Amino acid sequence: MATFLYRIGRWAFRRRRLVGGLWLGVLVLAVVAAAMAPEGKEEDLSMPGTESQKAFDLLDERFPQSNSQGAEARLVFRAPDGQRVTARENKAAVEDTLGSLDGGDQVASTTDPYETGAVSEDGTIAYSTITYTADAVDLAEPTKSALEDAANQARDAGLTVEIGGSALDSEEEPGGTTEIIGVAVAAVVLVLALGSLVAAGLSLLTAFVGVAIAFGLVSALAVPLGLTSTVAILALMLGLAVGIDYALFITSRFRDERAQGSEPEEAAGRAVGTAGSAVVFAGATVFIALVGLGVVGIPELTKMGMGGAGAVALAVLVALTLVPALFGFFGRRVLSRAVRKATRARSEHPHPVPTAAGRPGLGTRWARFVLRRPAAVLLIAGLGLGAVALPALNLELGLPGDESKSVETTERRAYDLLSEGFGPGFNGPLTVVVDMSASSGSGDTRATTDLVAKTVRGVDGVASVGDPVLSRGKDTAVLTAVPQTAPNSGETKDLVHAIRGAVSGVEADTGADILVTGTTAMNIDISEAMSDALIPYLTVVIGLAVLLLMVVFRSVLVPVKAALGFLLSVGAAFGVLVAVFQWGWAADLVGIEQTGPVMSLMPILIIGIVFGLAMDYEVFLLTRMREAYVHGASPGEAIVNGFRHSGRVVAAAAIIMISVFAGFIGMSSPTIQTMGVGLAAAVAFDAFVVRMAIAPAVLALLGHRAWWLPRILNRVLPNVDIEGEKLSRHVPASAAELDAAVPRLPVGRQRH
Repeated sequence: MATFLYRIGRWAFRRRRLVGGLWLGVLVLAVVAAAMAPEGKEEDLSMPGTESQKAFDLLDERFPQSNSQGAEARLVFRAPDGQRVTARENKAAVEDTLGSLDGGDQVASTTDPYETGAVSEDGTIAYSTITYTADAVDLAEPTKSALEDAANQARDAGLTVEIGGSALDSEEEPGGTTEIIGVAVAAVVLVLALGSLVAAGLSLLTAFVGVAIAFGLVSALAVPLGLTSTVAILALMLGLAVGIDYALFITSRFRDERAQGSEPEEAAGRAVGTAGSAVVFAGATVFIALVGLGVVGIPELTKMGMGGAGAVALAVLVALTLVPALFGFFGRRVLSRAVRKATRARSEHPHPVPTAAGRPGLGTRWARFVLRRPAAVLLIAGLGLGAVALPALNLELGLPGDESKSVETTERRAYDLLSEGFGPGFNGPLTVVVDMSASSGSGDTRATTDLVAKTVRGVDGVASVGDPVLSRGKDTAVLTAVPQTAPNSGETKDLVHAIRGAVSGVEADTGADILVTGTTAMNIDISEAMSDALIPYLTVVIGLAVLLLMVVFRSVLVPVKAALGFLLSVGAAFGVLVAVFQWGWAADLVGIEQTGPVMSLMPILIIGIVFGLAMDYEVFLLTRMREAYVHGASPGEAIVNGFRHSGRVVAAAAIIMISVFAGFIGMSSPTIQTMGVGLAAAVAFDAFVVRMAIAPAVLALLGHRAWWLPRILNRVLPNVDIEGEKLSRHVPASAAELDAAVPRLPVGRQRH
């Protein structure tokens, strides 16, 4: 692999005008395609195969005139202090408000709270349900404006009015202040790490090119593939983070080769052959882990994985081709000022110029410290991460609703008003669907529905059960059960299982098929499916990590060490999520106003992403150690050599990635907020504790055994030569040899 990538690096350097032109063309096409494509739509979260999803599908079949998952709004009215909403003037204001909505575009129906009994016991709060013919994502802006205008009309009459439900749900748009701050921090770190504005700008430029192409493709394919804004934001987040890091690693190696006296074209080839090999492997691990999210069975999670994987693949291609091409365009300006002076001095004074031995760098000093006290470092770092991971034992999964939104939003205020007037469970009603198409006869319809209603009312925790609504064919009935507890509470989760258990006896007696669904039940089913899939997915990811690292480092113990370290960093990240989002620690700092369960999609998504990123740092750091070891260095010397060459770069890459992920914490979407906190914490733990402390400590304790591989595995496993061992024996190819290896194309002017 190293030799092949070496040739690509030299070819891209020599054909830089062609390479730059091709990437510019792809960028323009992606931007144009995104601009011309229709705007994508958000989709409801679904989990095929679950009871709640089967019930939704059945409702769509038996009640074709309605949309079981269509948009719904709740106008919640509260009378002024000391008044009742049933007073004549207040009642007239409510009816006028609803009259302005009735018969409007996309409005299926509106309910009269005075006819349906939707008035609180104290008479101060009432609500009306407005159903729409389209999903929330398909509601036109005039429809939403009409809803808001109706609410303002009632407010002008003196009532307090808030709007709940899904009708006002909106997409999350990237490009906020916090993301810009994250990128600014990344730019500062690049300048400090590379000592050159040009080198820093090169890494940012190539990352932006990859991200722009990925974002454009996601936008262009949003409608045909059903990609949501969350997919686009994940592609942006991952593409930016890994794009900067991959460019940084190759640029750093190029500068090292130039500092050792290599010619620019040769340095570009060797940088891509060595650091580029690590980039390919690291990118492949992220790609495989993200694509593997498709096995969970949630379409939205599959799309997020595919979008992120595509962004990572683009980042790898950009790093392998556009980065070395830009080396040719920028020439010596990629090097730091000190290296440029040293190179100029060597050209002016061919004989060696004596220099004073400088103080070892921070990476070298840290590696020597770990070598002196490996057991103590391992114990402190391991126990520290274990302590941070302890809250993960209390991890609760769920999906956020209006209760998790800011109190400044009308949705959250409507949620609070309904809880105050009708009880906390009113915001999460359960839908019981009775399918009698396979039962003995239609004459038993009333008896069956009455029995179901009686059974559900008898379950502890049910506040009320509404009258059944029959389909046109009289073969399906729908009942609404209101829990006594809030939608995301553990009691409501237990209640769903209790109802399903109670109605199983009715199914046996009547032959009817009874399903419990609704948004709350769907969220519970998805959360449980995520919990069930967590361990199998983690097992697959760990197995993949061990296998791939065994191929790369030709060792048994190094992959095992890497996998255990990955588990520690992921566990600690989950601990942070529990502490912040469930317990409310530092919630104000993050901008969280309401604690609750961790989003059910997050654990598996974070595992998939962090797995690849953890392997990034493992590969980039240990590649230099392995390279030194195979060239005769002792195990201790190899560790010091790895930190001397890669420690600073890995630390800079980790800070950049943390900054990019943390930049998304300020977004209002709970999904993106949780992802930003989890990924930033996981990268910090993995890079600075696992890879910088635990890894060298374990390697120091293992000594030569760390690089041991049984003979049978040595024969079976392919040798990918990721550390570029073959390049050390490689004689630089001439221009003629390169032209014979690749198609003859126009050559750009070479700058040295």
